[in-house]
Amino acid sequence: MSLRVAVATPFRQNGTSRLKESEFVVSLSLDRGWFSPDQAKRLIDVATREGLLEHADDELVATFDPSEVTVPEEFVPDEDLLRERSAFERVLDALVAEGMEKHEAVGAINSLQGELGVTIEAAAVIYARREGIDVAELVPIAKSALTADEAG
Repeated sequence: MSLRVAVATPFRQNGTSRLKESEFVVSLSLDRGWFSPDQAKRLIDVATREGLLEHADDELVATFDPSEVTVPEEFVPDEDLLRERSAFERVLDALVAEGMEKHEAVGAINSLQGELGVTIEAAAVIYARREGIDVAELVPIAKSALTADEAG
């Protein structure tokens, strides 16, 4: 969820859903002081891989409506956002963003994992889909975790 907030902030600040990469970097590094310019570029890479940003021509385009994201006044993103997150973490963030309590989601996913005898990633994707959360982009990751688990 905090990744979505960090990504939404430059767009909200500029009142748009399209920005030049340099504007995005300046917003996060100089305007907000949250990241160095190199870290802001790394955030672009992570957000692009996670489907929050797309490159179009010479601009970054938010794949969600930044105006619908609330940025708390005291919000400061953690540098952990710059690392690659597992499918489980990404599903968990999606569930929390939809209003589910984190501990409840973790408990339900763990129960489902035990019940089905699958990886945590697969259980998370199945649980999210049962809850009506669109995690289609994570299905291939969960499937590859299943086949890797079977091969081992």
